[in-house]
Order: sequence, then structure tokens, then C-alpha cells
Amino acid sequence: MKQHNDNVGTVKDLVIHRIETAKSDIHSAEILLNAGEYRSSNNRAYYGIYHAISAIHALDGNSYRKHKDALANFNKEYVKTEIFPRNIGKRISEAEEIRHASDYDDFYIATKVEAEEQIATAKELLELVSQYCENKFASSKKDE
Repeated sequence: MKQHNDNVGTVKDLVIHRIETAKSDIHSAEILLNAGEYRSSNNRAYYGIYHAISAIHALDGNSYRKHKDALANFNKEYVKTEIFPRNIGKRISEAEEIRHASDYDDFYIATKVEAEEQIATAKELLELVSQYCENKFASSKKDE
């Protein structure tokens, strides 16, 4: 019987997996938003952002144990260099703060508008990341 090894795959496979995970997180955030679960919606939207950023890092062959390191590197390598718009960097930072407050601050009141904003940020980033990755894969095919 053949053993299945989950660690086998290409960079492209990993990038696609992380993009799909981000899509799933954002979908969950929308379900939670519609159910009036704004704190949980903020959490899922943030994880959509995080997994989209992780897709970029996979493309570059980087990985980070801590979220703050993954976000800091993304800002340094992609936002400050304007590969991604500067305003998305600010919105990602806000999403991280809101997710942290939603998850850990006992008396934090999450609002519908705030949850909608987090989802909008996640969707915008996912679109930018997906396009960036598609362009990278297309240009690497040309180089073959």
C-alpha cells in the first residue's frame, strides 16, 4: 500500500491552497456577519487576510511562525515598496488590531459596520494577492 505524504507539492500548490483557505475564511466571515456574530466575523475576516498574505510568502519561499512577523514582512517587502497599495497596509494593521480586540478584550463591542469593513479589506487584499500570484505564475511559465 502506498503511503500518502501531505508534504509533497509545488509552490504553486501551496499558494493555491492558501488562497482557497483565505476564500473559505472570508466566506465564513460573511456567514457570521449575516448571523449578527460580528466578533467572530472579524476573526474570520482577519484570517482571510492572514492566509492571503501567507500565499504571497509561500510564493517567495518564506514562512513565519508568528502572525506579527508575517504581517511585518509583508508590509516591508510589498507595501512599502508599493507592489501593493499603501492604504491596504494600513487597513491590514487595523484588521489585526480589531481581530485582537474581538478575540481578547472582554468588553469590546464589535459592530456590523466594522465587520463589513474587515470583510471588504479581506476581499480587496485577496483579489490583489490572487492577481499578483497569477501574474507571477504566468511570467514564470514564459521563462521556462
